[in-house]
Amino acid sequence: MPQVKIIAKNFMDMVASLPAMKLDKLYANAFICEAILRSLPPLAKKYVLQMLYIEGPVSAKSIEEWVLAEGLSKHKVAIDRLIQLRLFTETADRKRETTYRLNPVLQGNLQKLLTSGEVLPREPMPSNVTGRLPSLEDLEAFALEKWECFLLQLINSSQAEKPTNISSSMMKIFQRGLLSQREKEAPRLTESGFQFLLMDTNAQLWYIIREYISNSEERGVDPADLISFFLELSFHVTGEAYNIDTLNDVQMDTIKDLSDLGLVKLQKGRKESWFIPTKLATNLSMSLTDSSSRKQGFVVVETNFRMYAYSTSRLHCEILRLFSRIEYQLPNLIVGAITKESLYTAFENGITADQIISFIQQNAHPRVAERIPSVPENVTDQIRLWESDLNRIETTPAHHYDEFPSREVFEGACDFAREWNGLLWEDSKKMRPVVKAEIHMHMRDYLRRQK
Repeated sequence: MPQVKIIAKNFMDMVASLPAMKLDKLYANAFICEAILRSLPPLAKKYVLQMLYIEGPVSAKSIEEWVLAEGLSKHKVAIDRLIQLRLFTETADRKRETTYRLNPVLQGNLQKLLTSGEVLPREPMPSNVTGRLPSLEDLEAFALEKWECFLLQLINSSQAEKPTNISSSMMKIFQRGLLSQREKEAPRLTESGFQFLLMDTNAQLWYIIREYISNSEERGVDPADLISFFLELSFHVTGEAYNIDTLNDVQMDTIKDLSDLGLVKLQKGRKESWFIPTKLATNLSMSLTDSSSRKQGFVVVETNFRMYAYSTSRLHCEILRLFSRIEYQLPNLIVGAITKESLYTAFENGITADQIISFIQQNAHPRVAERIPSVPENVTDQIRLWESDLNRIETTPAHHYDEFPSREVFEGACDFAREWNGLLWEDSKKMRPVVKAEIHMHMRDYLRRQK
């Protein structure tokens, strides 16, 4: 079964996957260097800072002496990460001992950062030009509305009250993995698409960003340029306005795509235009495991499989409909039930029991989120049992044979099917075998030769 995979947990994983030449190009950007230093494991960060003003190589044995014996496992992880990111270059001296040297471009940028201080990628625009900007609460509501509208359009564009015009570059991402479309038919969600909808917002955002960057070369854009711009965005301040005229053509196209997803809000004044980053953009440098930006839960599931979702969101209702039966919806409450039929529909669409249980647990209402378990055990056990019921029976295309002229021919046919590993069942009394459809042609030729 195909599954949506999140390969990169943060931008540094994406940086590490770039070719050496593009990595070296990235390190010419001071913001990349600072972001990388922030992202490193504590021990790796310590090694970079200790070698910041050492011009020559340092032997591997000398670096090992910087840690206690019980820290050697963390030491190996740190060294591997530094080499993977090309922060350390590994060489051998005359005695054939391994030595490490700090990337000189990164070294120079970090030295300037320590002596001159941080320089922002672009300064916010003055308030006398922009006027009153949206409050942080309004900006968060805007981002949520845009993101939910985008997901609603992904489920079914006709259900979006205010459908957005998804750009062609974004549409290619969906068509590649989340949507499929046959000739003269409307797009449909794939199995990966259904799985995507049950992810938390942080994981969904990372999937979109990773695919957006991975497919950038098809649009004639260097992935390193996009990574650099996304990292710059994470240094911006949520709610501040930044002049659009400071962006190049690639960044301008990207910012328009990001506005469709609610990562930035675009505004226009009398003479100038600007973009305002939302939390979705400034939190891009966070790891997937960082739960600080997770929303409050809203779902309560009872032992009788009744489900109550305290939400006003149409998106929440449509997502819950993927695996439950929605009975009615009030202005702030969705009432439904998890049934065998609703789960079978979910399983047929490629959603697994573990994904459904994980979604309910991650979105548990605060009243039940502190309980252990947050979802009744009889409910989680039954969801898994219903899934195993489907997996317990496996269908195999087959052919049934009867009316053999003699037992000798019947037993010969059974032996022939066994040799081809195609005998599924036999009734020796009535001389009736069942064999796999894939060997039917061979079996037919065999029986003809027996006449």
